[in-house]
Amino acid sequence: MKTQNFKQLVPKIILATVFMLYNFQSMKAQNSNTMKNQNSDTETITKVMEDNYFKGIYVGDVDLLGNAFHPETLLFGDIKGVPYAKTLEQYLYGVKNRQSPKDSGKPFKGEILSLHIVNSIAVVEARVRMYDFIYYDILSFHKINGQWVIVNKMLTDTNQ
Repeated sequence: MKTQNFKQLVPKIILATVFMLYNFQSMKAQNSNTMKNQNSDTETITKVMEDNYFKGIYVGDVDLLGNAFHPETLLFGDIKGVPYAKTLEQYLYGVKNRQSPKDSGKPFKGEILSLHIVNSIAVVEARVRMYDFIYYDILSFHKINGQWVIVNKMLTDTNQ
C-alpha cells in the first residue's frame, strides 16, 4: 500500500519541483534585471555628480551645475553655524558671482561618500573640499522622465 501511495505522489512531486524551479529561475532573472538597472542608475548618478555637480562647482559653470538640479530644488543647511536656506536660483546666482575654486588656486576635491538607490529615488552623501571649507552634502535625487536630478540639497561645513 505504501508503494502504491508513493507511485501516485511521484507525478505531483515532479510537478511541484518543476513549478518551484520555474519560479526560482523567474525570480533570478528578475533580480538580474533589477541589478542591471541599479548598476546603470549608479553609473548615471555618479556621472551627474562628477561631470555636472563637482565640475560645475569647481569651475563656476552655472549652466553645467544647473543641469544636475531640478529647477525647483531647495537648499538648506548651515555654514559656520549660520543657517543656510536658498532656492536653486539664489544658489546659482551666488556661484556665478564668486571666484571659482579653480580660479582661487586653493585645493578642491569632490567625492561621493555613499550612494543609495531605491526605485526612482536616491541619496548621495558627498564631501566637497573647497576654499577653506570642507562641506558635507546630502543630496536627494529623483528620476524624472528618465533623468536623475537633484531635488534637494542639505549641507554643512565640517572640519573633516
